[in-house]
Formats: sequence, structure tokens, C-alpha cells
Amino acid sequence: MADLPLLIEPEQLAELLPLENVLIIEQCKVDTFIEHHIPGSVHLDFKRLQLGQAPTPGALPTINDLEAVFSELGLTPNTHVICSDDEGGGWAGRLIWVLDSIGHTKYSYINGGIVAWLAAGLPTKSGEVTTTPADYKIAAINTDCSFSKEQIIERLGQSDFAIWDARSAAEYSGEKVISKRGGHIPGAVNYEWTKGMDKTRGLRINDLNAFRELLSEMGIDNNKQIATHCQTHHRSGFTYLVGKILGFDIRGYAGSWAEWGSDENTPVTTGEQP
Repeated sequence: MADLPLLIEPEQLAELLPLENVLIIEQCKVDTFIEHHIPGSVHLDFKRLQLGQAPTPGALPTINDLEAVFSELGLTPNTHVICSDDEGGGWAGRLIWVLDSIGHTKYSYINGGIVAWLAAGLPTKSGEVTTTPADYKIAAINTDCSFSKEQIIERLGQSDFAIWDARSAAEYSGEKVISKRGGHIPGAVNYEWTKGMDKTRGLRINDLNAFRELLSEMGIDNNKQIATHCQTHHRSGFTYLVGKILGFDIRGYAGSWAEWGSDENTPVTTGEQP
């Protein structure tokens, strides 16, 4: 198997296929997958990687549930996972966070996912796919890629800590309220996830050098430990992915605003400023 980079262009991957010990996971709509998918890929319903229960619906499911999902997909410890979705990297990025959480660090992201693949006119397959099951075991959950609510509270105000809020500006300011309270975590900076994608290039990630500079101006850089969140750690799957690509020490807050905004004891700021 070729040594695949974290961020791989669709055209790059198309030239390499088929690959041994590679599992391409597409988290697109099932109808989209049946209509056209990347050759050799399998489909995964994103809901299977979420706890789905209040107050932290975006948290990880149980280890047993995760083992069942990845065994069903045919994952082995030596498998390199290639992640794709149909929305520019939210679900794919969250899958990478899940893989980090289970200690599986062999993975790549197709820049732009199936949207960019189709835009490039690359070959596809259609129809349902039968997977070859494996027996995947998870020794323990790796918490080094995550922040808990308590850890964020402890770090608030520290100069070497930053929070990237991937929600909309209206959610951030408190104008749009989804949880019990609206607003944002004190000190968090807001850059909505979809702004980081180039809609003219098949939802590929924006130019990385320009993206790094923009984030640096916002206070998100290599000198800080970064927490990223949204409402349920779906949209912040994309920002987690971008942080990984840029080499940041970034961690996902899976509780996200669903948890923070529903806890009357957590500090909240409203308005457009951190």
C-alpha cells in the first residue's frame, strides 16, 4: 500500500486505486451512495458513531457499539481508512476524530469527498455494497483528542488555550437559541465551518496557507491547545480535521453547545465578540 497523506486529492487517489489494506468509508446519504460511489468504498450511517442521548448526543457510543460498527465495515488494525462524505468534511472529519478516539491513526481525507470526486469526472460505481466483516477490538478510548466540559472550564482565560466555535454567527451571538441558553463559551472565536470550503472547487478545503493565516489572526495557531465544538460535534468535525491538517494541537469537545448551553452552571457570553 502506498504511504497516503492525511489530505489526499480525488485525482491522486483515483490513480492509485485499487489499494490493498485500504477501507474507503463514505458517509453520504444512502441514496447518493447507491447512485454513485467511489469504487471499493463502503457506506456508513453517521448516526452509528453518535451516542444520540441528551445532554451529549454527539458523544461517542459505547465501546461495544463502536466495535460492532467497525467490525461490520471490515476494519482491521492494519487497515488504512480513507474518509469521504457529501458535505465538505463534517462527517468525514468527525470519523477521523472517532478513529483518533479508538486509537486507529491510519487515515486520510479525500479533499471535497464525493462532491469533488464527481466534479472531477472520476469513475464511480453504483448499487449496494456488501462488506467483508472483521473482528475489530478497541482496548480503550483515547481521551487525548478530546476535551470535557470540566477541562474547558479549567482552561478558560489561559493564554495558551483557544476555542474554535464552528456554529453559525447567529448561534454564536445568541440570536438563534437551540439549547436552553444561547450564546458562546467565553473567549471562543467563531468561524462557521462552511466558510472553510471552496464551493467553486467541489467543497475542497480553502487554500491552507491562507486558512492558517486567517486562523492565526483569530488567535488559533500552533502556540495554543485548541478546543473545537458546534452544537453536537458534527460541524466541528470539519474544524477538527482542518486543525489536524494544519498540525495544530486540536481536540474535539463532543458535548458541544448541546451540553454547555443546557447547563445552568456554565458561563455564557452573548454578542459578536469573544
